[in-house]
Amino acid sequence: MELFESMKAKIYGKNIKIVFPEGDDVRILGAAARLASDNLVTPVVLGNPDQINQIATDNKINTTQLEVVDYLHQPSDVIDTMVNAIVERRKGKTDEAKARQWLQDPNYFGTTMVYMGKVDGMVSGANHPTGDTVRPALQIIKTKPGVKLISGAFIMQRDAERYLFADCAINIDLDANGMAEVAIESANTAKLFDIDPKVAMLSFSTKGSAKGDMVTKVQEATKIAQEKAPELPLDGELQFDAAFVPSVGEKKAPGSKVAGHANVFVFPELQSGNIGYKIAQRLGGFEAIGPILQGLNQPVSDLSRGANEEDVYKVAIITATQAL
Repeated sequence: MELFESMKAKIYGKNIKIVFPEGDDVRILGAAARLASDNLVTPVVLGNPDQINQIATDNKINTTQLEVVDYLHQPSDVIDTMVNAIVERRKGKTDEAKARQWLQDPNYFGTTMVYMGKVDGMVSGANHPTGDTVRPALQIIKTKPGVKLISGAFIMQRDAERYLFADCAINIDLDANGMAEVAIESANTAKLFDIDPKVAMLSFSTKGSAKGDMVTKVQEATKIAQEKAPELPLDGELQFDAAFVPSVGEKKAPGSKVAGHANVFVFPELQSGNIGYKIAQRLGGFEAIGPILQGLNQPVSDLSRGANEEDVYKVAIITATQAL
């Protein structure tokens, strides 16, 4: 089944609530209205109701199925409860005054809604840089138990082919432990999107064909990940051709269960990951779906500021799938 049709089937009618902090953006309103009409998501949009209604009227968007929350004008008891939740979660790092200040920001307000279970996930970033979406998530939602990093994965899709690339969006550099963690989280993400993970730890070396600190890091990361998830088909260090092409994998890494058959590709640092997914997208004709933030306790997704309504629609479907 095509990826988004499969995800739609999983979330259809499940009443999964997703908050959109940028309710005054026509792209957000258009996507939210479609999601509600298709019975895929129950959208909650933040912003000034009069302004949202005017934008909707001007663009012929039906907002009758949207829940609009005026985050700047909430009852004092609602704000007090949210402030207390933030202060308790931050364990002395954020006082009441700071928490009240945070809640004047739609991303912090939306993130706190996710943390408190008022909604199941958040989609933001159409008008905000990545840091404005990720920072509140790290401060309030935080990473899963045993996970220290969030990372950004892309689903790369072309016709019947589907792969996962990570980390292509968040961590500028990774040590061996970080790369191992990203590998395991990426395998979990792959399963959500109907990919049976076979994980390649990428390098410019295959099984010791080159030497150097960068190679040693990938070798160590492979060992750590294999020890943490022994049931997971994962191997490294592998050059991309050895990971992807069966004949090359057989020659360069004989006996490997992953070489030549990998579908989850873990890059050693952000530079190669970001370059790699964009080459596949622009030269290879793959659709790059993401970034999908992985490692958080609850799902938060970051849009590109160049996103169109269709991108918002698809990212919300991904976020709802993660919320399952």
